[in-house]
Amino acid sequence: MMIYAALTPGEGVAIGAAALLVLIIIASCIKIVPQAHAVILERLGAYRATWSVGMHFKVPFIDKAARRVSLKEQVVDFAPQPVITKDNVTMRIDTVIYFQITDPKLYAYGVENPIMAIENLTATTLRNIIGELELDQTLTSREIINTKMRVALDQATDPWGIKVNRVELKNIIPPAEIQNAMERQMKAERERREAVTRAEGEKKASITVAEGKKQSAILEAEAEKEAAILRAEAKKEATIREAEGQAEAIRTVQMANAEGIRYIREAGADSAVLTLKSLEAFAKAADGKATKIIIPSEIQGIAGLAKSLVEVGNDETK
Repeated sequence: MMIYAALTPGEGVAIGAAALLVLIIIASCIKIVPQAHAVILERLGAYRATWSVGMHFKVPFIDKAARRVSLKEQVVDFAPQPVITKDNVTMRIDTVIYFQITDPKLYAYGVENPIMAIENLTATTLRNIIGELELDQTLTSREIINTKMRVALDQATDPWGIKVNRVELKNIIPPAEIQNAMERQMKAERERREAVTRAEGEKKASITVAEGKKQSAILEAEAEKEAAILRAEAKKEATIREAEGQAEAIRTVQMANAEGIRYIREAGADSAVLTLKSLEAFAKAADGKATKIIIPSEIQGIAGLAKSLVEVGNDETK
């Protein structure tokens, strides 16, 4: 109480201001570095250290956080650059560079303006590569150009603490007359492909129609063949049945004759009766068409039977 009473109002304000100043100085000496960043610390203008992620302290008035560097991958889209191909065609190509800072110290002290340096280096490297290629190669070799560009830029930027991860040719812009010629060529190529496709379609359609006709003819021939086979089989079956019927009829007649002869024998008929039956069989063999019948000699001696034979012949002639 006695101390505070001894201080005048002006002195109290001065002490408070001094205390506030000390707190500000102490706070300014505390530095927090966020993730994916780095801080270059200088002491009396000379490089002191590189602060990584976390809390750091510096000496007031002596140490200085000179530069804050982002360690994330960065993308830079450069404006179109005029280049000349091997066959003296001037075109414009714009590129996209993907790079990342790997050494904050080299990045801070390696080159004055790293982005401008990368842009100029990209332009000169692109001219060198395109100068070795013709127009058609340039339009169809993007992957090769990208690879060569990345290797060349990565080697050139390594002393600057920069790693080039990828290089992409965003646009290749040839002159207007070249574009018109390319469009005409593409149109002609499309028309040619259309004509080829149409011809192939017509060819396939003709082949399909011909194959259909061929298959139809084959099927008709096979059907006719099968029908002919069936007709032949039917005719054969009919002939067989007819022959079997005739054979059965003959068999029946012969059996009847045999049965009649058996009955005659059982009845005790003599040779004259048997001779008469033989003559009747000859008469039937004539079938009404014969005017003469040759009679065996062994039965010519029977006069009565001869008379009967003549009468039978006359009846058949009438």
